[in-house]
Amino acid sequence: MYKTVVKVDGMMCGMCESHVNEAVRKAVPLKKVTSSHGKGITEIISEDKIDEDAVKKAIDDTGYKVLSIETQPYEKKKFSLFGRK
Repeated sequence: MYKTVVKVDGMMCGMCESHVNEAVRKAVPLKKVTSSHGKGITEIISEDKIDEDAVKKAIDDTGYKVLSIETQPYEKKKFSLFGRK
């Protein structure tokens, strides 16, 4: 799995986050997408590496500006009630 962090300029509220999330969902296959206008980022979790150009175009077409895209391997955090030390 992969985690892609997209820095997005122009998101000002929760509706902006929703617009970006919906555009990304339509542009590429993914497991999860979340956006934060406060942090100015959109995080995408996907099985395979995503088409970064498609994500950039989808977000730019909604009126926001992509500043950068960074993809790295992602491992889901394991939950354990007894693993704490």
